[in-house]
Amino acid sequence: MYAFKEVAAIKVIFTCGGTAGHVNPALALAGLIKERRPDSEVLFVGARRGMERRLIEGAGWPFRAVEVSSFHRSLAPKEIRHNLVSLRNLLRSPGEARALLEEFPADLVVGTGGYASYPMIRAASKRGIPTAIHESNAIPGLTTRLLEGHTDLIMVGFEECRKNYKHPEKVLVTGTPVRGDFFRLTKGEAKAKLGMDDGRPLIVSFWGSLGATEMNRQIARFMALEARERPFHHVHGAGTVGCKHMREYLAEAGVDLEGTPELEVREYIQDMGTLMRAADLVICRAGASTISELTALGEPAIIVPSPNVAGNHQEHNARVLSDAGGAVLLLEKDSSGELLYETAGNILQDPARRRRMSEAMSSLGTIDAAEKIYGAVMALRSGSPK
Repeated sequence: MYAFKEVAAIKVIFTCGGTAGHVNPALALAGLIKERRPDSEVLFVGARRGMERRLIEGAGWPFRAVEVSSFHRSLAPKEIRHNLVSLRNLLRSPGEARALLEEFPADLVVGTGGYASYPMIRAASKRGIPTAIHESNAIPGLTTRLLEGHTDLIMVGFEECRKNYKHPEKVLVTGTPVRGDFFRLTKGEAKAKLGMDDGRPLIVSFWGSLGATEMNRQIARFMALEARERPFHHVHGAGTVGCKHMREYLAEAGVDLEGTPELEVREYIQDMGTLMRAADLVICRAGASTISELTALGEPAIIVPSPNVAGNHQEHNARVLSDAGGAVLLLEKDSSGELLYETAGNILQDPARRRRMSEAMSSLGTIDAAEKIYGAVMALRSGSPK
């Protein structure tokens, strides 16, 4: 644990990108720093072509870019050309990072994942600037592994993560921040607000912002089984791409949404905080943000991790929850609409099992993660580890 002395306003660089799961913890911490130390200055640094720019600038924070990109394992000519560009960017990015530190002389640099974290943390470390990394996933990503020996502090979501590091003495378990709107209502208030307080359980399902073709097909078959007996309320977020084809999948499965108001398909779930709070069961992938939300809320889940992610990290995330008893893990190759429906029914028709799953999920959650991270990085800045 860390203790810290209040110091004057500071300059902080957050470097992150690649996924919302990397960006959201940085946004949460930046907001807390400005709330506690209004005169502090914050700068976000990400990849020039990354999705992080939209999220960060949309939240009102200044953003600067470094030229970084991923490396692909394929030897196809297109991928070789991509890797040559990435190699060129790798050689350019240290100079860009140094220039940013000249322009914005940070007192602290915090990385939360994504390739842009590498040149910024390395440049700051070489200058003697305190550095920290927050890793949202159960196993460290490539950037975190490369930076482990060059950063002062590594913050992780779960105690089980510590064994995955060569320097466990640098590891502090803080959890991953969750937005405040997930906690504004009780479960009963959330159900009443949604008009879903008639005693039937609520299932919330989603596969991420883009969706997943095969898993959306499975949800269509799932809904076909629900439509026969209407035992649940069910809201499904199909994703930007998936929603374009969801009507076709539902028609193939014989589902008429107009005739079954209990079943709802949306392109994007805007009121995720309210829906997750009201849910009795969540069916989802195992991205870092989702894992932190499930554990903070204590929501039982059926998790089908994406098989198409670096290092198979989603399966590792999901296994932390399933091993604790908070979730049922199904691999995509083994999953089907019928199996999802049967598994959901078994959980929702067994209140004692659902309660045990909820308690197990809550045991992994950290509601005050942003506070813990804030305390840790402020202690790092003031040089007062405890």
